[in-house]
Amino acid sequence: MSTTEQLWRRAVLREHVTIGDVIRNLDQVAIKIVLITDQIGTLQGTISDGDVRRGLLKGLDLSSPITDIIHRDALVAPEGMGRDLVMQLMIANKIQQVPVVDENHTLVGLHLWEQISTPSARPNAMVIMAGGKGVRLRPYTQDCPKPMLKVAGKPMLEHIIERAKSDGFAHFVLAIHYLGEMVEAHFGNGERLGVRIEYVRETTPLGTAGALSLLAPPPHLPFVVTNGDVITDIHYGQLLDFHVRHNAAATMAVRIHEWQHPFGVVQTKGLHIVGFEEKPVARSHINAGVYALSPDSLQVLTPAGHCDMPMLFSKLQSQNLLTVAYPMHEPWLDVGRPDDLVAARAKGGE
Repeated sequence: MSTTEQLWRRAVLREHVTIGDVIRNLDQVAIKIVLITDQIGTLQGTISDGDVRRGLLKGLDLSSPITDIIHRDALVAPEGMGRDLVMQLMIANKIQQVPVVDENHTLVGLHLWEQISTPSARPNAMVIMAGGKGVRLRPYTQDCPKPMLKVAGKPMLEHIIERAKSDGFAHFVLAIHYLGEMVEAHFGNGERLGVRIEYVRETTPLGTAGALSLLAPPPHLPFVVTNGDVITDIHYGQLLDFHVRHNAAATMAVRIHEWQHPFGVVQTKGLHIVGFEEKPVARSHINAGVYALSPDSLQVLTPAGHCDMPMLFSKLQSQNLLTVAYPMHEPWLDVGRPDDLVAARAKGGE
């Protein structure tokens, strides 16, 4: 059980308690809030230190029931609300605690400002695939590996590492091949960025998953994998938490891609026209190039064998292992073509 979960569970009291009980809980738990639930765990309201003080000023005493000080319309967050949105909610409402409830208004957690604003360190590794030749990006990649192309004055790879670091990641493994010495010369052991960086060196291209078979020692905790040319505002920690929560062997971040047909579509049945649809928009989920994997998923890989990520997912599915999709809505750009690089640089202010 995490420290946060231990804290909020200790701060739960029932409706029959007194103001004295609330004060003792506030002193003992020290998170400046008490969570009031009924017998089945449904959130009834919250009580802060300020609520108690206002009640005492009105003439209530330690033996008084909490009826007159409980805040029954407390602001809550639904399960799954992202960290950024929770922080915006806290800032907009000038609060430091937000209870988390499920669809039945059952209390399931608590967001605390001091913890959500400073993510805790994660022992999990992050593997970045940085060995591709970037053929479609030539001539930019003629003398520079694709992940080292600069956006807003920094290599794309550095942007990825810094964003993951802000999510609590401190251990990175870079899978390198094409002009890999340039990657090593720039990042070294990661000390300059305040992280630890190790390298997996491919002697031949092994695909977006094949290099994982070279990890030595293999990870003993779930880990994140990303392509080195994907620039996104995704929170890697939330992806990892989602993966662990669903007890999956592998999780793939996916996003909606829309494509509008350039022509009106005629719907037919045999020779008969049965309908028309003017330039319909097709929507589908696409692979965003960011993944979370459990250590056991690596057992399906052939040592030093070529394997792409879709193939890895297929192998896991063939063994009836759970693979899930993580729907993402954050800004995302796969820098695979010259136009993509121009777009990324324009967004970065270059």
